[in-house]
Amino acid sequence: MRPFRLIGSFMRASFQEDAAYRTNFFISLFTSLLNLLTGVLGILVLFGQIDSVHGWTLASTLAVLGVYLVVSAVRGLFISPSFDSLSGMDGEIWSGAFDFTILRPVNAQFFASFRKWRLFALLDLVLGVGVLVAAVIQLGVVLSVWQVLFFLFMLVVGMSILYAILLIFAALIFWSPGVLFTWVFDGLFQMARYPANIYPGWLRMVLTWIVPVGVITTFPARALTDSITPVELVVSMLLAAALLVVASILFRVGLRKYASASS
Repeated sequence: MRPFRLIGSFMRASFQEDAAYRTNFFISLFTSLLNLLTGVLGILVLFGQIDSVHGWTLASTLAVLGVYLVVSAVRGLFISPSFDSLSGMDGEIWSGAFDFTILRPVNAQFFASFRKWRLFALLDLVLGVGVLVAAVIQLGVVLSVWQVLFFLFMLVVGMSILYAILLIFAALIFWSPGVLFTWVFDGLFQMARYPANIYPGWLRMVLTWIVPVGVITTFPARALTDSITPVELVVSMLLAAALLVVASILFRVGLRKYASASS
């Protein structure tokens, strides 16, 4: 139970820090609503001209957007705040403040992954769930318990892939502390708000298996209608497991490279 107690402590400390700047709540609310509106309007404009794109209708595309918003909310809740605090000129690796992390009697990867929380991201989570519910209603399907569990499982697989990719970028900071590597990934991740199938063949392959943003958002949306093949399911699970192992190893290698502020 100790990890859960630690996470609770991290959340309380982060909330106290955020509560000191109450204007941030309204800024976060405005940003969340703007992100939602731009995503929905883009889809409405697209499907105002056509009924479907490569088999994707307005409702099913909204489901992908809902998954994208949920995944982005979880990322903004703790993954990005925790990893971003390591990088840049003011980051803890550059300044040497990371010394206090590796000296603590807790796993360094766990601490680096969960210590910073941005609870305002819960607004994005609520909006994402709302879009998902609206999409399911538009689809006109009655989800079985199996479909809901399968959707949640694919969502966990997608989140595991996203976490592993961001952990890899966080590990690279040990070699270049002043660089925020995630900007390379963020541009491609924006494309995950739409189904991977709507992109040209070569780009669809890249977004599915090379930079697997399609697995992160499109696959969970497809799980709602049981349209994922067994091969896709197995490959996505193996991909998530492989990326998690590689990311963890790279992070440990980076830890050994870290020289600390006192050396």
